[in-house]
Amino acid sequence: MVTMQDVAERAGVTKQTVSNVVTGRVAVRPSTEARVRAAIDELGYVPNLVARSLATGSTRTVGLFVPTVSTPFYAEVVEEVEDALEERGYHLLLCTTRLDGERARRHLASLTSRSVDALLIAGDQGLTGHLPLLAGARFPVVLCAWEAALPAGFPVVTFDYTHGGRLAGRHLRELGHERVAVLASPAHGVRVEGFRRAFAEDGITVPDSAVHTAAGPTFRGGLAAARAALGATPDATALFATHDVLAAAAVEAARTAGRSVPHDLSVVAYDDTPEGLLSRSALTSVVLPKRRMAREAVRLLLESLASGTRPKHEPRLLLPELATGDSTAAAIARLTGAPASRPRSPRPRPTAPDPSTGPALPPGRAPG
Repeated sequence: MVTMQDVAERAGVTKQTVSNVVTGRVAVRPSTEARVRAAIDELGYVPNLVARSLATGSTRTVGLFVPTVSTPFYAEVVEEVEDALEERGYHLLLCTTRLDGERARRHLASLTSRSVDALLIAGDQGLTGHLPLLAGARFPVVLCAWEAALPAGFPVVTFDYTHGGRLAGRHLRELGHERVAVLASPAHGVRVEGFRRAFAEDGITVPDSAVHTAAGPTFRGGLAAARAALGATPDATALFATHDVLAAAAVEAARTAGRSVPHDLSVVAYDDTPEGLLSRSALTSVVLPKRRMAREAVRLLLESLASGTRPKHEPRLLLPELATGDSTAAAIARLTGAPASRPRSPRPRPTAPDPSTGPALPPGRAPG
């Protein structure tokens, strides 16, 4: 079995230097660290994690809660968190709640007594009522991708979901659309609020009758809700969907109803995930900087661990952007066939994430 002493001799350093590199407790010159890590790779040395945790009081492990890993959104979040942790020498312990409140409660209760150094919770579905279990946790906790009202006492890195809805609404208004339908998941109320706000700025009301709720963010559920929406609002020239898979379902529903996208119906999506590829056209979509969010949340956690202090509770809101695609165009008056307005030149899809973290949310304000 390869020992720490073997690594030290191969790298030409002391055993304590190897320990400092492995544990991260003491900074080591980059050139020395590179030699040690090269020796570790060459010899196949595997640190004794149990012994290390007993000696340092740290497991170099961060827990991550997500509702599921079956959707592209959370799959990307998990990957980015794991990459960011690995770069800093930390390991990931993943828990999925699967939208089961009791399962979430059991996991949270278990983690408060397990050997994790910090906890990151992504997504608020079914978790808000269980957060008091973490009130006395000995480790720092950060919330992210939080769409419900922000809970007191926890740092949050999330998106301005309302602003994203408003971006979708302003885009359709700039294209001259007045009669619209909305396809929403039950948890996306703040996205719909932002969309309605954009129309209200021009004195146009999006009535409750125009908002149709899908049972969940699935293509089948979206297809049924989209057919109902188009049937209830036959003169709508545009549709806003609060999730990409719902938007793809709306495009299919329009096609089977004999309406082309975007000539007869403009469609705006939300999330810009691969699920939007279910559509035959490139969707105009609100883009959430999810990888940036994941890295910012990890940064807060690791800075807290390094300083020995709790993260500050000021929430951070990252701003979505609108990426224009082939699914939106100028409104066409369905009876006269005349353009309702002159469209503006579409903005290109962003090619690289904004390195900024977005504006801080004033204390006490919740998204929506």
